[in-house]
Amino acid sequence: MKYVFIRNHCREHRVILMCRVFRVSRSGYYAWLSRPESRRSRENRRLLSQIRIAYGRNRGVYGSPRITEELRDQGHVCNEKRVARLMRVHGIKAKTVRKFKVTTDSKHNLPVAPNLLDRQFTASRPNAVWVSDITYIWTSEGWLYLAGIVDLYSRQVVGWAMSRRIDGQLTLSALRQAIARRHPDRGLLHHSDQGKQYAAGDYRDLLADHGMVASMSRTGDCWDNAVMESFFGTLKTV
Repeated sequence: MKYVFIRNHCREHRVILMCRVFRVSRSGYYAWLSRPESRRSRENRRLLSQIRIAYGRNRGVYGSPRITEELRDQGHVCNEKRVARLMRVHGIKAKTVRKFKVTTDSKHNLPVAPNLLDRQFTASRPNAVWVSDITYIWTSEGWLYLAGIVDLYSRQVVGWAMSRRIDGQLTLSALRQAIARRHPDRGLLHHSDQGKQYAAGDYRDLLADHGMVASMSRTGDCWDNAVMESFFGTLKTV
């Protein structure tokens, strides 16, 4: 892998300098360079090319697990350990976000719905299950709260709203937009955390008016709403 790195960066750095850094001999490098490329090396080179394409296509926010999954979906045969090793050797790292702000206030006496979703993050048809959440995100207008609703079937955002205030109107606006855009049948399962914005009477009334069934995550368990957590995590790094 050291020789591969030197070969791939010989236009940017002097070979003699890179050999010193990696503690390999120039004669060994040039001897390797003159030998026919091994099948393993060819496979790594092709796989690295596909990794770079997937990484760029997703704006650098995907790590080795997601890139491996995407490559497999495209028909490439690879395992995560190999993808992770190639990414590490070639300095390909997923972008990360460290900004954190609490957006869930579950310390209230409002009614809490049972966890009917129970981590079943699939749906057999559109507008059968929606998941929702609130996050804090940087925009051209500064930091704003974002309420979003995602359809589990298509993983598309069906409703959203932004505001400088994290209040009931924020979540209501997102839900009203989703209803106006998708016109769901009665019986849709709506999942959220136990935040007071989702437990409030106005929100519960809007759900009931359209025949939606409320479901809520358990207290302090982010995995119960993992799809929204993943979506927001990706969004903040784009």
